[in-house]
Amino acid sequence: MGIRRVASVSLEEDVSLVEQAKAVGLPFLEALNLDELDAQFIRQLSLGLVREQMALPLWIKDGHLEVAIASTDRFQLLDEYRIFFGHPIQPVLVPAKALPEWINQAFDRATQSASDVMEEMERDGEVEREGEILVGEDLLDNPQAAPIVRFVNSLLSQAIKQKASDIHIEPFEKGLSVRMRVDGVLQQDVQPPRAWKGQLASRIKVMSFLDIAKKNVPQDGRIRTRMAGREIDIRVSTMPVRHGERVVMRILEKQTNFSLDGVGMAVDTLETFREIIKIPYGIILVCGPTGSGKTTTLYSALSEINSPDKNILTIEDPIEYELAGIGQTQVNHKIGLDFARVVRAHLRQDPDVILIGETRDKETAENAIQASLTGHLVFSTIHTNDSPTAFTRLIDMGIEPFLVATSLTAVLAQRLVRRLCEHCKTPYQPSDSELAKMDIDQHMHYYSGILYKAKGCPECSNKGYSGRMGIYELMIVDEDIRRMVAQGKDAAEIMQLCVSKGMRTLRGDGMIKVLQGFTSMDEIFRVASGG
Repeated sequence: MGIRRVASVSLEEDVSLVEQAKAVGLPFLEALNLDELDAQFIRQLSLGLVREQMALPLWIKDGHLEVAIASTDRFQLLDEYRIFFGHPIQPVLVPAKALPEWINQAFDRATQSASDVMEEMERDGEVEREGEILVGEDLLDNPQAAPIVRFVNSLLSQAIKQKASDIHIEPFEKGLSVRMRVDGVLQQDVQPPRAWKGQLASRIKVMSFLDIAKKNVPQDGRIRTRMAGREIDIRVSTMPVRHGERVVMRILEKQTNFSLDGVGMAVDTLETFREIIKIPYGIILVCGPTGSGKTTTLYSALSEINSPDKNILTIEDPIEYELAGIGQTQVNHKIGLDFARVVRAHLRQDPDVILIGETRDKETAENAIQASLTGHLVFSTIHTNDSPTAFTRLIDMGIEPFLVATSLTAVLAQRLVRRLCEHCKTPYQPSDSELAKMDIDQHMHYYSGILYKAKGCPECSNKGYSGRMGIYELMIVDEDIRRMVAQGKDAAEIMQLCVSKGMRTLRGDGMIKVLQGFTSMDEIFRVASGG
């Protein structure tokens, strides 16, 4: 658009904005209702331009387009808004400190969904045929590619707004599937034409600095972008499949704050875990399947114990989030820089705490045990279904049972369950059979006589759930457990001993969260079907 960029001038701190508004005869807006915004005006402007101009179009009122400004110096700019939008302008003074955040929120709210953009493109005849873009072209410089650029941007924006963790794009013989994983569950909100498959993959590969000419080999890349002032990292993986290239994007928000208070542990479990992570040596394992929140728990634990007097080093594949004050190393199998080799190198870096992203082989396990036995605290993950099975897994790798028993301090098993939407969850009276499944006698002090189930509303996109929380099984390795492990007892016997000592199982922790109204029985049975 032909709007001139001007320097931003803020009001003097000692001048009352309300008094200035009265003096010049302008309305004053102290708070912004995002639901009243007219998104059509915001979509015609770029976020960077509006931030620089500090003038936000709001809505039509009494035949005028009201525009939020924080200074009367914006008046000259508003005349250009009048010409551009074709409406008379009514300036509205707002607090200078609030306006930048209102701009971010307004653009976040006004972003079109991927399906809306696709419908608009089809309506305007902008759906290109696959052959119209040449392999090797930079899609950013090709005017024909602009609609695909818009579609990909809207797809990423929609995923970030819905707090999706992954985007899956997969071509089939007669269609193209685009799905998002929201709260751990894949859902399909948009289905673009199959003719877009080559353009979508090429556009994403250009954004992640991958070779768009290589379509027959897997590639990994990264997209760094921003949305409404938030820095976003997107990990990209491409894979050749029968009908084209499959693309999976993992979305990581850089400004994530890690805290054990926010992971959903019960009060008693949290207190015990906080005591365990302060022990200066030993191994603490976190176990569970992919996508069960292990990384978040470990990062939260490291953030809790991080201090200037501790040297904390991590070995990850890949590094998902940057942690201030912690030395992070990414493995690189192409040059032989694997977990075991980096652990050996880290032991020469005078560490106090080492995080090993995953214990997956004998050599890595042996180095972790060696580190723990020489006075280091070691955190790691392992893929097992429950905490006692971690012993079996390490022994199956070839580690001597007495070393496993000696080195492990605690094992935390976990899963993620979806939270019931607070706006629409529905109370109901459970049947006797449901209560019998929950073993209610053990948890009567949590039971209010009412349970909740999912319903669905606009706030949760009619899913009935919004956000996730963890359920946990914390096993503290004491002398009795060490004796059983050294004697070669199986996981079932160890589990029986732990439960007799008061350990709460994954299912038990989940049922407490059901009784507290955080989630539903269906969710617990979905993610923790075992005892």
